[in-house]
Amino acid sequence: MLYLRALEPEDLDFLFSLENDPDIWGVSDTMGPVSKHALREYLTHATADFYVVRQLRLVVTTEISSAPVGVVDLFEYDPLHQRAGIGITILASHRRHGYARQALELLKVHARQVLRLHQVYATVGAGNGPSLRLFRAAGFRRVGTRHQWLRTPSGWDDAVEWQCLL
Repeated sequence: MLYLRALEPEDLDFLFSLENDPDIWGVSDTMGPVSKHALREYLTHATADFYVVRQLRLVVTTEISSAPVGVVDLFEYDPLHQRAGIGITILASHRRHGYARQALELLKVHARQVLRLHQVYATVGAGNGPSLRLFRAAGFRRVGTRHQWLRTPSGWDDAVEWQCLL
């Protein structure tokens, strides 16, 4: 069973390793390393009200007190239209256990029941097969393609847009 919990100061080293993993920079729009100082500052403000900062990051764990296996994010919250972007990162060592799907389902429930969102959406690189399968399996509907939208080390990739009405 998975749990979503708030970020804690003790998550600094976990976030540092996650944010500084070059393998995920391409899907997280990260251009380079992030300092521990910047992450300490982020953690100081991470508990700010979702409705004010318009974003939320939750830690994915296999037990309430266990070590993190990933994170889920809501971002670009739009209060008028009650929608937000959704993102998920599972550590490479914990992938292929169904954690991403379970975490996504938990986040959808939280978005609907707690935050009262009407919909969530995701942008996935057309070459990211595992994420494309994940969002399809999680009940998202493919609503379009943005051509040559994402710059990758090997050139330009299309972006597939997904939407889920809650």
